[in-house]
Amino acid sequence: MRERLPVLAAALWWGSLSAMGFVAVPMLFVHLPTPSMAGQMAARLFEAQTYISIACCACLLVLSKRKHAETEEQWARAAMVFVILGLLLALLVQYGVAPRIVARQNLRLWHSVGSAMYLVQWLCAGITLWKTAKQGG
Repeated sequence: MRERLPVLAAALWWGSLSAMGFVAVPMLFVHLPTPSMAGQMAARLFEAQTYISIACCACLLVLSKRKHAETEEQWARAAMVFVILGLLLALLVQYGVAPRIVARQNLRLWHSVGSAMYLVQWLCAGITLWKTAKQGG
């Protein structure tokens, strides 16, 4: 059972990023009456996504080493840099970029930066999923 938990955490992280960023948020801009309303709701959804990312990454960090073991789990050696980078990106987007987007400061620049960082986080989560599933299977 314990061997499957890293795969589950990585799958939840990658899947939630995929569903939120590539399905839910674009649907807001299609179906809500104004871009402003959609943007406000998207900010709330991305905040929730940040908490999901933090929880999944924390779980992966905790599971990366067995209690009293001298070395990390095999999957952790392959994926840890992506877990940490993804976690840092989630925090930077939420607390560094998102406030500037909400305040509408140089919207085009900060939206592009935030989108690029979200995409890199999504790639980190995907690589982590790939590496945990490979080691688990």
